[in-house]
Formats: sequence, C-alpha cells, structure tokens
Amino acid sequence: MRAEDRPDYEWVFSASFSSITRTVFLIVHDREAAEEITQEAFVKLLQYWDAVAGYDHPQAWVRKVATRMAVRHAARERRRPTLEARAHRPTAVVPSDPALDVIEAVRDLAPMQRAAVVLHYFEDRPVGEIAGALQVSESTVKQHLYRARAHLARTLGEAVTDDVR
Repeated sequence: MRAEDRPDYEWVFSASFSSITRTVFLIVHDREAAEEITQEAFVKLLQYWDAVAGYDHPQAWVRKVATRMAVRHAARERRRPTLEARAHRPTAVVPSDPALDVIEAVRDLAPMQRAAVVLHYFEDRPVGEIAGALQVSESTVKQHLYRARAHLARTLGEAVTDDVR
C-alpha cells in the first residue's frame, strides 16, 4: 500500500523525519547516509504499518529501527582501514572549536558507545529508552556510557563524572 493511502503514516513521517535524521546523523556523521538510513527505516515502517499503527508512539518504533540501522552502518564504517579514513579528513590547520572537538571525539567512539552517547546526551533520552532502542539491558547502556565518558575524558583532557541514572 502507498503512503498516500495512509494519512496517519504521512503525519508520523512529517512529524518525526527530521528529528530521527538528526539522531542518525549524530551516530553516523554522514548527512547522506543519515537521510538514507532514515528513509529505509520509514520504508520498514510503511511495510509494517498495519501492526505499528496501533502503537501509542509509532515514531518510537521507527526511531528504534533507524538507530539500530545507524549503529550497524557505523560499525561497518569503523572497520574501514584507518588510512582511508585519514585520507578523507582535511589536513588544513583550523582553529580549535570546543563543540567540534566534542563531535570529533564522539565520532571516534565505538558504534554502540556512540549511539548511547548521542541518545543520552544529544537527544536527552533516559537510559531505559536507550536500552529498548539498542535492544540491550539498562546496565549495558550504563556501561557503554561509562566507557564512552572515560574515553571522551582522555581524548578531551577532562575529568570523568558519574552522572548516568
């Protein structure tokens, strides 16, 4: 069935596409890949619309699907040879911007840690919701956040704090 035949689907799409794309972008750090992953997630939503339409928050379902797809994409990209990754980075010296330093440091995290950090700190999602989206336990999410914070602290020269609840 086409999306035009499903006005509720169109509403969910228009209300949440940009937000989900932003979340995916913060995990994969590639705008085109983020849009493509988000589009694929919405295609899956359309395929399962008859079942998902009855959920209280169908946008949460599509966000979960998109997040899992983004983590898999990030893991694949991380396995690319280090030299290839360095070849795409600019070599010009640019003045340091703390916000860009944080984004760059988050980019170097392992994919699951990156997803947990993006969802918890950038999207302000609670640990329980992150656990559901990543299909892991809450303690696993806390472990990813703890390790990510330790890595970010080393990378950015900051102190580590225990603020995950």
